[in-house]
Amino acid sequence: MTRPAGTAHSARALTAVRAAHTAIWAFFAGSIVLIPIATLRGELIAALWMSLFVWGEVLVLLLNRMRCPLTSVAARYTDDRADNFDIWLPRWLARHNQRIFGTLFAASQLLLGHALLSD
Repeated sequence: MTRPAGTAHSARALTAVRAAHTAIWAFFAGSIVLIPIATLRGELIAALWMSLFVWGEVLVLLLNRMRCPLTSVAARYTDDRADNFDIWLPRWLARHNQRIFGTLFAASQLLLGHALLSD
């Protein structure tokens, strides 16, 4: 059962969802940033593992119509629908998150693929 937005329970629940969402986002964003660094350092196994984790997240997003499942959970506890209502990120970053990190991830996969094929 969903409680009405605006209650103390809803505020606590939204805070918990936002905290979890931000932590999970930080893990995946960090992985995306670290993949090319690991690749350039020759740490291809580490780069592959990080890539696999990110590909898992990509699959989750694809299965949820490119929306994080935590966004739907957060929506139960607030009427706010700003780009960052469900995560502690600046609004501009939340708005462009998939474009920014999707591009970085695609580039990192090209770099990793080249490194693996060149070895």
